[in-house]
Amino acid sequence: MLQNAPFDAQDLMQRIANDLMDSYDEELELEIEDRNVDEAGDLVATDKLERQRYFKELFRLQGELVKLQDWVQHSRQKVVILFEGRDAAGKGGVIKRITQRLNPRVARVAALPAPNDRERTQWYFQRYVAHLPAAGEIVLFDRSWYNRAGVERVMGFCSDDEYEEFFRTVPEFEKMLVRSGIKLVKYWFSITDEEQHLRFLGRIHDPLKQWKLSPMDLESRVRWEAYTKAKETMLERTHIAEAPWWVVQAVDKKKARLNCIHHLLSQLPYQEVPHAPVVLPDRVRNPEYFRQPVPGSMYVPEVY
Repeated sequence: MLQNAPFDAQDLMQRIANDLMDSYDEELELEIEDRNVDEAGDLVATDKLERQRYFKELFRLQGELVKLQDWVQHSRQKVVILFEGRDAAGKGGVIKRITQRLNPRVARVAALPAPNDRERTQWYFQRYVAHLPAAGEIVLFDRSWYNRAGVERVMGFCSDDEYEEFFRTVPEFEKMLVRSGIKLVKYWFSITDEEQHLRFLGRIHDPLKQWKLSPMDLESRVRWEAYTKAKETMLERTHIAEAPWWVVQAVDKKKARLNCIHHLLSQLPYQEVPHAPVVLPDRVRNPEYFRQPVPGSMYVPEVY
């Protein structure tokens, strides 16, 4: 048993290093997820130097995100980050990289489904307000109240009056959020027609990604120009000094992730929060304690 084993510092450090590498493998799994299954075996044939640069910078930026998280908690900040863009533009990928090393109790994702019958009768912003952060929290909206300026407008899910009322209200709504102490950052992920077409084909032929394709996604291909016009109107009418839009060039997924995270860090005046050294206490051992055996029928079969 562990408590009877001799202490081996070198073995302990190796086990810690192995655990660290396992955590880095999570990022490799996400990278494979971004590729077609048939191509997953070709990862070693890619440009190793570029991949090394990407991972090195990603891990550095994720380290800064941990410092940002500590600062948000320590100074009781309230942060809201909106991610908007066309379907398959890479919003989910960058959100995964931002939250990957963070505490989900501090940094959480709000990805709201279509409104139900009751929510359709509410004030439009009401269901989004329920997801805003309290002190010491970061909320990342994977699509947001800007659905009204995009999909609802293009697909005819809102009336002309509701559409115009949105544009009258949203600047005041966001100014009110900022005045209340919320730090609001808005990103639009931009891809080309050709790139979206390619990514949709990848999803169609990848059984692990087909769930990402909805009828609404497919319809967006037909209505590309209508979505473009809606986006241009949205950016023009909601780009305000208190909450400006930031456009991320997202044809190259990896560069888009790094650029977005780097920019996000520049938007918040975070500082590293000093922490006292962590000392792991010795486990208290009671000679009268006896660990009860677990019945073998309760164990998960070790297939692997």
